[in-house]
Amino acid sequence: MQNRTFTDQLGRVISVPYPPQRIISLVPSQTELLFDLGLDSEVVGITKFCIHPRDKFISTTKIGGTKKLNLEKIRDLKPDLIIGNKEENEQGQIEELMEEFPVWMSDIHILDNALEMIILTGSLVGKADSGKRMAAEIKARFRTIHPAGSGILRAAYFIWKNPYMLAGRNTFIHDIMLKAGFINAIEPARYPELNARQIRETNPDVIFLSSEPYPFKDEHVQEMKMICPNAVVLIADGELFSWYGSRLLQTPTYLRSLTDQIKSLR
Repeated sequence: MQNRTFTDQLGRVISVPYPPQRIISLVPSQTELLFDLGLDSEVVGITKFCIHPRDKFISTTKIGGTKKLNLEKIRDLKPDLIIGNKEENEQGQIEELMEEFPVWMSDIHILDNALEMIILTGSLVGKADSGKRMAAEIKARFRTIHPAGSGILRAAYFIWKNPYMLAGRNTFIHDIMLKAGFINAIEPARYPELNARQIRETNPDVIFLSSEPYPFKDEHVQEMKMICPNAVVLIADGELFSWYGSRLLQTPTYLRSLTDQIKSLR
């Protein structure tokens, strides 16, 4: 097996045995992507949050969480490639791994970054054609979205409670909201924390309560309606708003159904 060089989304060049046979994925959306590209036994380690596909989650060795990796377990697995993400993984741990293993990092803020990541990952793991086809299909499906808001409806997307934390500008969620035709009511910080008064003053037309990372439920919908009685408040599928791998194939259909639901409630 010969080594090949690849450039990650941080501009770093790494040398990898090609094709890699022992891959560890540190990010749920990229783990799902690897399996959907057709890899199987090559993926030897994943995080406890890499829940898709379910059968692979059950059978594959867990190496901790995205922010708290078990470095000894990673070393025991002897990976020839580790795939991570700048935002989702902790910098110090990643830098330590970089000293011992080839580590390829993604850096994703908008849909185009995600499409590039899918193509680059396909090339990285010996599935170049599959990666290109998948990225092209995702791009084509996003073209079918007919934005309900047409740049008129202001939306707030909640990712956490106690304190309330929202997705602001320069985030992947922000870009997906734009693709669906919503104006992000939250600016300028990336993930600001707001209290009830500040949320009320923001006065969004639509409030999305994400199903992850905080598991918002129907009881929280009623709570938010007390704060913003004029807003349409919905539980949003957090995976379809924030996972930037192969799950993006499902996102356009979901966004269309979501905007239709909002139309019916306004």
